[in-house]
Amino acid sequence: MAISILTIIYLIASVTFILGLKMLSNPHSARRGNLIAAGGMTLAIFGTIFLYKREDGGHLQNLAWMFGALLIGGVGGAVSSRKVKMTQMPEMVSLFNGMGGACAMLISLIEFNHVTGSIPSINILKLSEVITGGKYIAIIIGLVIGSVSFAGSMIAYLKLSGKLKDISFKGQHIFNMILFGLIIVMAIITYNTHALSSPLYFYITFALAIAYGIFFVMPIGGADMPVVISLLNSFTGVAAACGGFLYNNNAMLTGGILVGAAGTLLTILMCKAMNRSLLNVIIGSFGGNAAAAAAAGDQGHYKEISLADAAMVMSYANRVMIVPGYGLAVAQAQHTCHELEKILTDKGVEVKYAIHPVAGRMPGHMNVLLAEADVSYEKLEEMEQANEDFKNTDVVLILGANDVVNPAAKNDPASPIYGMPILEVEFAKTVIVNKRSMKPGYAGIENNLFFQPKTSMLFGDAKKVLQDLCAEVKNA
Repeated sequence: MAISILTIIYLIASVTFILGLKMLSNPHSARRGNLIAAGGMTLAIFGTIFLYKREDGGHLQNLAWMFGALLIGGVGGAVSSRKVKMTQMPEMVSLFNGMGGACAMLISLIEFNHVTGSIPSINILKLSEVITGGKYIAIIIGLVIGSVSFAGSMIAYLKLSGKLKDISFKGQHIFNMILFGLIIVMAIITYNTHALSSPLYFYITFALAIAYGIFFVMPIGGADMPVVISLLNSFTGVAAACGGFLYNNNAMLTGGILVGAAGTLLTILMCKAMNRSLLNVIIGSFGGNAAAAAAAGDQGHYKEISLADAAMVMSYANRVMIVPGYGLAVAQAQHTCHELEKILTDKGVEVKYAIHPVAGRMPGHMNVLLAEADVSYEKLEEMEQANEDFKNTDVVLILGANDVVNPAAKNDPASPIYGMPILEVEFAKTVIVNKRSMKPGYAGIENNLFFQPKTSMLFGDAKKVLQDLCAEVKNA
């Protein structure tokens, strides 16, 4: 009876995961969808703790350890999530994703030790005669993908938080391919060696997977980082699904498959938005020093605009398009930006937001940023629609965005971002760019948009500039 109840619980949890994922596609239902999926996960966790039966027919033991871990993890996650700033959200996503990969990795390590630890010392069989092929595949895939996801996510976390720079060396991609090949070879050797000797090869495979995860992410940076985060997220989902196979846990299996599939689709869509293949992202990362040097040069002179003039231009415009970027998140100015939008709207100005798919440091970064400030979803325009509207826009206000508005992506074959679709802000009548300085963006290359005749620079912290603009626009 307990097994049938647990099966029903897993089915309910799986349905809530699917519903929650579906509801996340719309900002109006996203929060409710998140709560529904979290409720399903909570049901599955407690159902497993109290109703799951081991192979010997007994229930799970060590409940104190389980609830202690739940308490520590739950409190730690809740506190850190409430304290995190929007500028630190990408690092937190990477960190949490890495924890998911670590869990899948540890499951594989524990299950392998469980299998090999019960083998008598006089055993002369190969590992392939002790464990079924299907179970071994689930263990080794969970180990390798979980390790890559964990190590890669930790490197991504360190790079996004500014604690680690992009590191690459000549022949690194060949080195990575050799590492990957060794992982496959060692996984095969482990399965076909003496059962009592197999742990040595298994742990060598584990060490190689950790090394591969580090070297896989190490050279990737700049505009490619959102794609890498999405890809690592899909890895974690696949690794978790392997744990579902091992434990015959349908909720874990369904959740892992959903995360893996969603992460893969998002990665593909983001690569499409950048007009690049996934292989190109992995092999030819944006933002290298050589690329920056190649794109650097004498671009000419830029012109500045005063706050009063910027406020006057926007106040008497028919349409204003705001392009949010990472600089807006750094300044935590999303609420002030929304206030400016409302002031302009009250003056009869049509205000929209142009959102580039890879703006910021993680997938959907700008959408989350603006949603936090209660910006209406109807005011957000995706890149294709925004590019159509720029031709009829009086003023474009760029807040901290750089690479996603760089015309070099269209007209400079030597640029490392050449071919990436951008927000074509240069077609608007007037372009106002708010930046702290003239330093290059995250991809490390110069932006010739800043030197065009219709572009004016408005230097300063985004929050302070927007606050002053609000005051000026009210008096205009």
